[in-house]
Amino acid sequence: MSQKPSLVAITVQAKAAALIAAESAGVFVNDEGSLAGFLEIEALFNRVWLLPPGESAIPCELLRSISHAGCNVSAARDQAGRIIGAAAAIVTPQSQSMYSLIAGVLPGISDRGVGFALKQHQRAWGLARDLTAMTWTFDPLVSRNARFNLSKLGAYASAYAIDFYGPMQGEMNANDESDRLVAVWPLTSAESAACSEERPIPVRRPVFQPKDVLRHGPDGDPVLVAANNALWCRVPTDIVALRKQNPQVAADWRRSIRSTFTDVFASGHIARGVSRDGRYRLAPGGTE
Repeated sequence: MSQKPSLVAITVQAKAAALIAAESAGVFVNDEGSLAGFLEIEALFNRVWLLPPGESAIPCELLRSISHAGCNVSAARDQAGRIIGAAAAIVTPQSQSMYSLIAGVLPGISDRGVGFALKQHQRAWGLARDLTAMTWTFDPLVSRNARFNLSKLGAYASAYAIDFYGPMQGEMNANDESDRLVAVWPLTSAESAACSEERPIPVRRPVFQPKDVLRHGPDGDPVLVAANNALWCRVPTDIVALRKQNPQVAADWRRSIRSTFTDVFASGHIARGVSRDGRYRLAPGGTE
């Protein structure tokens, strides 16, 4: 019987994977500790979230406090030394877990792998401190983020939080309710290690028949189907654009997905992966 790798071995693997991810993205990822750096990170997040002047996604004072408390504030810099991505996480008391507060990359460069490099740096940071999991929340309607979290990183979700932050301001959120999925990222799992080396488990669009359709979405097309020993939940391709174009339809999608996920999670299913066309794979009982 093969033995599971030790935490030391997993930490070594994570550090190596983080360095490769940063090199592949063309960035340097380090822990930030300077006031000037925190100011840059605050400005970056405000750009990412399209916030109006005077509002802040996370103030530099809070970033400095998080860093001073021994928690994680990571910055990704390009070859010229500019901060183009950042992430911050705190350590969860009385557990071996860390909690990701925020992460973002400048618009226009998100396909370069900078966000992936930041998360791999955080994984290595946590493992070096004997932390074995990271949790955070994300909007279930933003399929791009969902696929990154569940397919690219190897996290899973089995909890749905209704209006977690209250109504969200800013151009990106357009006063939508802040429903969130709770992501859990097992830092020591074989899947997370494989994902860190860019060997994720593929999640392909399911083939289904009309009899497999369980629910329809606001657009009249199937939104929940049963196929390949799992349930599959579809979300809009671009909810941010839809919020701008038709806020009422976007709100209808919010209610539809809220009802679907609440019922599916109550039945014991767990979200494990998202296909490229925005379909969550919901495995029964957490199995593959």
